[in-house]
Amino acid sequence: MAVYTEVSFDEAAGLFARLDTGALTALQPIAAGIENTNYFADTASGRYVLTLFERLTHAQLPFYLVLMKHLAERGIPVPRPHADTSGALLHTLAGKPAAVVDRLRGRHRLAPDAAHCALVGDMLARMHLAARDFAPAQPNLRGLAWWAETVPVIEPFVTADLAALLRDELAFQQRFAASAAGTSLPRGAIHADLFRDNVMFEAGDDGADRLAGFFDFYFAGVDALLFDLAVCLNDWCIDLESGRLAEDRANAFVAAYDAVRALDGAELRALPALMRAAALRFWVSRLWDLHLPRDAQLLTPHDPAHFERVLRARRDAPWHYTRP
Repeated sequence: MAVYTEVSFDEAAGLFARLDTGALTALQPIAAGIENTNYFADTASGRYVLTLFERLTHAQLPFYLVLMKHLAERGIPVPRPHADTSGALLHTLAGKPAAVVDRLRGRHRLAPDAAHCALVGDMLARMHLAARDFAPAQPNLRGLAWWAETVPVIEPFVTADLAALLRDELAFQQRFAASAAGTSLPRGAIHADLFRDNVMFEAGDDGADRLAGFFDFYFAGVDALLFDLAVCLNDWCIDLESGRLAEDRANAFVAAYDAVRALDGAELRALPALMRAAALRFWVSRLWDLHLPRDAQLLTPHDPAHFERVLRARRDAPWHYTRP
């Protein structure tokens, strides 16, 4: 959510005039993130997020927008995309594909406890169930094929030791994906990027946090459902300094998910391998963003060393969930 493409107020107002949102009254660039250009947009009737897509194409984008619409219609708290007068959810602005979605209320919980993790695990399972009848199929574009394509590109920028670790882990993941254990995992539409800063909470009437919604679905795709859990465990349930797993949070997360969509035995056995896969995915993408950056007005690349530490921790101390 950096700013790669500048959009004037008048340009954005022209788009909003074609939507059901009311006339644009305020437009503010969002500095967080690294993939797309994002603006907060206000009208008299509500608050929205305007996104211009910098890498995804017009052909790829309907999957994400229709998925969000599908989930919203089934009661999952996600941003609803807004159509123009022709019914199209995908628009064009400043020569780029664009979308306008609801802005979620609430705030992030960047230092989550076990209760927050349980709320996310519960809703993630509900999201997976809600997507069971989602027909469109688009692969996870940052999945195994992308890792295999990208690792050789970034190897020249890292030390020999790190390059060896990247190759070794990639080979492990390729073997696992081709095995019976890998090919048998339940698959469906997943978020694939459900980090702490892609979830909102707000206080309920009793003062306790409730989950307000999931957002930023633009890495979603069809993949192993377990990969979504692995991504979450590697972010929501770790010590950020060391990458070590916080087992109280991890147990709360998986128990809450398992209570809604029971994990089968193959998934439970595969979880350590998928946690390694999720760590590799984000290490590779952060190395790519750091060493092969794009120009942006507001951009701070994430530290790749963080997910190197997470990957090493997952390799050194595999974690298995055991039902109580």
